Amino acid sequence: MSAPTDTYDPDVQPGGPWSTRELAHLTIRKMAVSQMHNNVYLLTCRATGEQLLVDAADEGERIRELVAAGGSGLAQLVTTHQHWDHVRALEETAQTFSPTTQAGADDADALPLAPDVRLQHGDTVRFGEITLDVVHLRGHTPGSVALAYDDPQGQTHLFTGDSLFPGGVGNTKMEGQSFDALFADVTQRVFDVYDDDTWVYPGHGSDTTLGAERPHLDEWRERGW
Repeated sequence: MSAPTDTYDPDVQPGGPWSTRELAHLTIRKMAVSQMHNNVYLLTCRATGEQLLVDAADEGERIRELVAAGGSGLAQLVTTHQHWDHVRALEETAQTFSPTTQAGADDADALPLAPDVRLQHGDTVRFGEITLDVVHLRGHTPGSVALAYDDPQGQTHLFTGDSLFPGGVGNTKMEGQSFDALFADVTQRVFDVYDDDTWVYPGHGSDTTLGAERPHLDEWRERGW
């Protein structure tokens, strides 16, 4: 699968440069941090300059550099789920920029910093002229959320945290997790809703599209992961 533009490279590496994707109304910057290869995404409204960060996972200084590359501040910070490797720079980043912090309602109490907004399925998150739809995906954690941007001049862009990756859904082997719940939500709330050209930005590693993954849904169901 080729990169979506000539300049955007989804295969960023920890300690390396971030990659930038320019859409008509939105700029997306992707950066990898830590030995866990966590992805941090900075979304910038091109009309207003307002910004949203997805997952302050680690390396607060590099996150500050990323935010500065997009503009002068951070309006929103969304945490996709409660797991420790996605929140190590949450408090530091919130203290630095004073954004409105948001996370799934069912993960909120497990975070190191209580979010200002507890997100539910079907909510929207707005910054500048950009609107993101909230998709609640249960199973990897109780309150995991994805964020969907429906580009009026292109495809949908879906930030999935650890709920959907190239090759399958996120881990459901630990206590309290549920493959059945996650597979059902990913099927009904993602694959049944969005087109094959939907671009998927996961919490770790490279990107994919729903079209690349859809033929393998039966395989995932049969293997149970």
